[in-house]
Amino acid sequence: MKIAALQTVSGTGVAANLEAARGLLAQAAAGGAELAVLPEYFCLMGQRDRDKLEMRERFGDGPIQSFLAAQARALGLWIVGGTLPLVAGSAEHVRNTSLAFSPAGECVARYDKVHLFRFDNGREQYDESRVIEAGGAPQAFTLPSRDGHGWRVGMSVCYDLRFPELYRHLGADLLLVPSAFTYPTGEAHWELLLRARAVENLAYVCAPAQGGRHENGRRTWGHSMVVDPWGAVLAEKREDGAGVVFADLDAARLAQVRAQLPALDHRKL
Repeated sequence: MKIAALQTVSGTGVAANLEAARGLLAQAAAGGAELAVLPEYFCLMGQRDRDKLEMRERFGDGPIQSFLAAQARALGLWIVGGTLPLVAGSAEHVRNTSLAFSPAGECVARYDKVHLFRFDNGREQYDESRVIEAGGAPQAFTLPSRDGHGWRVGMSVCYDLRFPELYRHLGADLLLVPSAFTYPTGEAHWELLLRARAVENLAYVCAPAQGGRHENGRRTWGHSMVVDPWGAVLAEKREDGAGVVFADLDAARLAQVRAQLPALDHRKL
């Protein structure tokens, strides 16, 4: 199965961001991908954290969700919309939500980001809990590829990457990590953590990312990539800016790796 990790440099306007996503999704479909994954915040990187409140949608209803469903149908693609803001339990918060759509345009899975990022190095400060309400449940779905294989796809978002117990729980063949890593944390840990999660779980990892300098002044690390179950980087976007990276997932390779090193069967806890 061919997949595509889409990298964006999203700005402060939702309409412009969706148009940029439309072009990348078309590239993914033209390149033969069956699954295209957008990064965290693909629809909005606002001037302020609270800008998310103005753009939040109710689950199942809203222009961003309609866009993803329509693109999935038009392109015949499985699409995972990195994250978008959905209504939360509090009027002062949103859920940072990743949604998976089938080629029929049906939303088949919803994952609300569980782990909320906090960082302060004296120059950059972030605290997602100010505006984001944490989710509470892992989420996976089955993607039947054109060759007849059923892929168990585990969902996660960005900061989740630092919590290996989430990925163990998912028991997935393919792990998705749509992200907007900061430049300093990405430079230090992005590839290291992605390869570790792949090796630990003997699974493929697809990690689309925000990558570049944004309108709001933030700089994200990028380096969208796909990693194989042995920890090898199959594809990577090394430059800043929007783009698409493709990789072929091989079910036979996955089975071979798990058979020759049955670490998942050796777990004691």
